[in-house]
Amino acid sequence: MKAIISFIAVIILAAIAYVGVEMLNARYLFGVVIPYLAVATFIIFMIIRILKWGSSPVPFRIPTTCGQQKSLPWIKHSKLENPSGVLGVMGRMALEVLFFRSLFRNLKTQVQDGSQLTYGEAKWLWAAGMAFHWSFLLILVRHLRFFTEQVPMAVKMAEGLDSFLQIGTPLLYVTDVVMLGAVLYLFLRRIGIPQMRYISLINDYFPLFLIFGIGTTGVLMRYFYKTDIISVKMLAMGLVSFNPSVPQGIGPMFYIHLFLICTLFAYFPFSKLVHMGGVFMSPTRVLANTSRVKRHINPWNYPVHVHTYEEYENDFRAKMKDAGLPVEKE
Repeated sequence: MKAIISFIAVIILAAIAYVGVEMLNARYLFGVVIPYLAVATFIIFMIIRILKWGSSPVPFRIPTTCGQQKSLPWIKHSKLENPSGVLGVMGRMALEVLFFRSLFRNLKTQVQDGSQLTYGEAKWLWAAGMAFHWSFLLILVRHLRFFTEQVPMAVKMAEGLDSFLQIGTPLLYVTDVVMLGAVLYLFLRRIGIPQMRYISLINDYFPLFLIFGIGTTGVLMRYFYKTDIISVKMLAMGLVSFNPSVPQGIGPMFYIHLFLICTLFAYFPFSKLVHMGGVFMSPTRVLANTSRVKRHINPWNYPVHVHTYEEYENDFRAKMKDAGLPVEKE
């Protein structure tokens, strides 16, 4: 039911964009106003969340480690697993952000034969996560051509790499297929594994359907419903130059695609997708483990009155004697 509700929500969003453009002729609203509001929402609330994370005090070093901490000279130190300096943290973060190293080492736990606990590899989840995130990144890079007068060389290289198979006309982008396949796998995994289905919420399914809808409408525009690319670039250039205008000739499929993207931007700071920024603020990831090198004192450890044993005995001496308990003072 949670997956069905999320699916219906995305269908409703697509229907809103179609009705607004085709029946109400609200192209300026969906082409200019909503994109500006979505980007403003994304920027403002991401800044608020980052400031909130940054203001949370972390008096102790609490990095997640699975290697030997730096200690005595003759004990081998695990510089990436348990870094003691900035360079080690940067290396660990690079492996985490670019290659999902902790997810690669993740294991699945299951009970077999009724009572035997077993551990196994969970590399398919890592592969799907890598495929999705890297494909999404390449797709974003490819779309930069709509926001620049001259297409940057990096964008051209990304497009050439993405279409190296050269299948059909227009050229097939590999990332389109890979991203949709990865999202489909992540969805099937959630509904196919009973434990995952049990803990999954609507806000787990909704981003999957939303991203799948964005990818699907993009594929439909490229290969089936032809869209005037020149008009789309004029619209994009007008938005980034703060001189917006809505050219004629852009079909409803583009506005559905754009509206779903705007929904994703506006929803991003309030969803689990915000881990994109949160990973750089996580004390379990970005802190060097210097607990043996430097003493970290709790700044809130201010002097407080403690109930000493002498005071305790003074309060309960009579009762302690009646109970036969030894006392220091008669």
